[in-house]
Amino acid sequence: MGTILLACSRDLDEPSNAVGTNDVNTTQNGASTAAGQAGKETASSTRKFTDYKGHEVEISTSPQRVIFVGETFGDLVALDVNAVGGGFIKDYVFEEQVKNTEDIGFPINLEKALGLNPDLIITGNTDEKEYEQLVKIAPTVMFDTFAPLEERMPLLGDLLGKKQQAENWLTEYHTKAESMWKQLHEEEIEPGETASVFTYYPGDRLFVMARTGLSQVLYDPNGFQPAGMIQDVLDANKGFEQISAELLPEYAGDRIFILNAVDEEAQQSTEELIKSKIWLDLPAVKKGHVYTINIIKASSDASTREWLLEELPRMLKK
Repeated sequence: MGTILLACSRDLDEPSNAVGTNDVNTTQNGASTAAGQAGKETASSTRKFTDYKGHEVEISTSPQRVIFVGETFGDLVALDVNAVGGGFIKDYVFEEQVKNTEDIGFPINLEKALGLNPDLIITGNTDEKEYEQLVKIAPTVMFDTFAPLEERMPLLGDLLGKKQQAENWLTEYHTKAESMWKQLHEEEIEPGETASVFTYYPGDRLFVMARTGLSQVLYDPNGFQPAGMIQDVLDANKGFEQISAELLPEYAGDRIFILNAVDEEAQQSTEELIKSKIWLDLPAVKKGHVYTINIIKASSDASTREWLLEELPRMLKK
């Protein structure tokens, strides 16, 4: 199953209610009192924080043992945060930089998380049952991994005591992105060109990507325009939308990007699609403006986006 869709299963028709292995109350003696034990803080070293789902939590002003589980883990890598635990770290472009981070899975393995003695947990999962277990381990913040980079990085900088570093990173990134798009407009793409990103999910389900992953890079103010009905998905604040293959002409842009799925069933669905008449009749397909990329290499996290600034021009010029 595509990793981005797995991470974002809260937006699918079947909401994810899975909770990591073992209830915190039964993992080990005294586990129910684990929250806040990772470095007992004085009142002056903590502050109140309210996450985007309305949870108010007392967090450290300078967390040292952070767990982050979400498909934008690379945001922390860009800020030089050495998380003690995380999810969605294998096979990503930053994998070599997180060798010392414990992979606690998705859903989170609660026993592993407890054993890491965190003082802050940041999760992209909005499942309240899991949240109730996590807050027994350490102060926990729900984090919107679908939010634009310009919102995520300052927020993480605030949470992790890296405000200036986050600001500096964004400034440097925007300078590089502006330069890349300028060069692409001069050499490769025309003003007003549109783009679409598609991927398959097991069960022969086709998705168009909107607020997450590669789309966040492509729909830069200086980049491509969202094609056709994709703008409706963006306006609805969705990460992606399931569509039927028959609707492809209404979502297909001047450039089409296919996220190669990890799951074999999804891969088979992709192969069948690209042989179909409706696919072969798309203008972008006829012009050879179709590009493929591994779904895990198409995340919207900061580290991957830096990598994509170099990879995207290579893809378009092939």
